[in-house]
Amino acid sequence: MTASSNGSEPSDTLADRRRPRLDKAARHERILAEMRATVTLRVGDLAADLNVSTETIRRDLFELQERGLINRTYGGAVRPFGSEPAVTERHQMMVAEREAIAARTVKFIKPQEVIAIGAGATTTHVARRMAAECRDLTVITHSFSVATVVAANPTIDVILCPGHYNGREGMMVGVETIEFLQSYNVNRAILGVSGITPEGLADAEAPAAWVYKAMMNRAAETIIVSDHKKFDVPSLAIWARVPDIQRLVTDKAPDGALARALARAGVEVAVARK
Repeated sequence: MTASSNGSEPSDTLADRRRPRLDKAARHERILAEMRATVTLRVGDLAADLNVSTETIRRDLFELQERGLINRTYGGAVRPFGSEPAVTERHQMMVAEREAIAARTVKFIKPQEVIAIGAGATTTHVARRMAAECRDLTVITHSFSVATVVAANPTIDVILCPGHYNGREGMMVGVETIEFLQSYNVNRAILGVSGITPEGLADAEAPAAWVYKAMMNRAAETIIVSDHKKFDVPSLAIWARVPDIQRLVTDKAPDGALARALARAGVEVAVARK
């Protein structure tokens, strides 16, 4: 143990000693709670938060993966493919970041445009901002929350897609939804993601992924709205490749391989400031 110059222990060491250490079951519960609140976890961050060694955390993550509750990655963990909190839970997460993303996104929208908007927490923030700042639009959506908030503006005409209702996500999906979208030309599609990697854009809900792909295919421009927690996170159903999109609006610029993939594809990255 290292002592300070006056012979006492450093304050951070004393603080660590005073913090109670959780048993394994309690640590696992904490890790899973963190995973529900965010998309990715890092070994170093968990070790510091739980006051244990990184080796202990790695063993915890291995055991949780064996139980099918997480997917380990280099240096941390992500949710299992197809696993994401319900949209009602996501509405309470990253609120400031999503509001900033929404405020930046609506600057790209012009009067008289036709806008397709996918379901999700971030897209609902965008719809709320559209209702406040935009006018004379046609909005096509499969999301009940998007339709509800954007309809507050009487100058915006709302078209709600038919289909099979997914109550957990508050959206319509299915063959009828996709066929309905084929009848429209769209200026911009505004879509969220469960994860974006150099391989592509993906969603935890496969039926939603195919609706997003249909919206993208009908649009002259596709705008992805995503907070930085979705970067480098694989998810179940890939519905687009990076070159398929034109713009990413986010709260923090990506780096590494994802940044290089976006640059190669000529995707404009617009960073919103809180």
